[in-house]
Amino acid sequence: MNTTNQIKIKSPQEIKILREAGQILASVIKELTCSLKIGMSTAQIDAVTEKLIKKNKVKPAFKGYRGYPACACVSVNDEVVHGIPSDRQVKEGDIVSIDVGIIYKDYYSDTAVTIGMGSIDPDLEKLLKVTETALHRGIAQAKAGNHLTDISHAIQEYVEEQNYSVVREFVGHGIGRKLHEAPEIPNFGPAKGGPILQEGMVFAIEPMVNIGTWKTKIENDGWTVVTADGKYSAHFEHSIVITKKKPEILTK
Repeated sequence: MNTTNQIKIKSPQEIKILREAGQILASVIKELTCSLKIGMSTAQIDAVTEKLIKKNKVKPAFKGYRGYPACACVSVNDEVVHGIPSDRQVKEGDIVSIDVGIIYKDYYSDTAVTIGMGSIDPDLEKLLKVTETALHRGIAQAKAGNHLTDISHAIQEYVEEQNYSVVREFVGHGIGRKLHEAPEIPNFGPAKGGPILQEGMVFAIEPMVNIGTWKTKIENDGWTVVTADGKYSAHFEHSIVITKKKPEILTK
């Protein structure tokens, strides 16, 4: 676990930029989700993402990052995260996770949502609701004076109460001048561990929740993560800043 002195404390000016970045990204995601239609390919979803990023005069954070080929990660059904856009069409009843990051004034912002296409199974409606609620349970613990793993524990405890499982291999992270900064933020583990949280820390919190096992595997493309048992997965993420009072969601 990273120590507190490795976690960058952002200045008020940096937080102002990150807040502006978050608002731009929130508007991109809102417009993107409104444009989704049954029958679109995941490559078309990525093309819309790129167009919206350019319209807002910011840069895509993911395209070219460690060789990733697209602006958005588009993961369908049993795909957990890092789905590479392709000619695969989304169908009625699918769930589609879209993870997008941008660069604004040399600072990064990162967010993700999972959307049901048309009428979806009630079990999937519940999965989406539980995953988004778990994100907000985690965010609520991102308070000055708490421990880092208070976030982790709140997410895991709620998800497992609902008889779902939390992905272990992929975690949240600090964010700022880099897409991935210290610390790593697991979505599981006991409370009261890791660094003490301080005002000015900025995190991307992102639970990935599976209907079945928490275990995952990576497809032959080297990127797309799928559930080990083929059951469906959801992913929600916000970038947040710790303040004197309650945490502020930057990508709301």
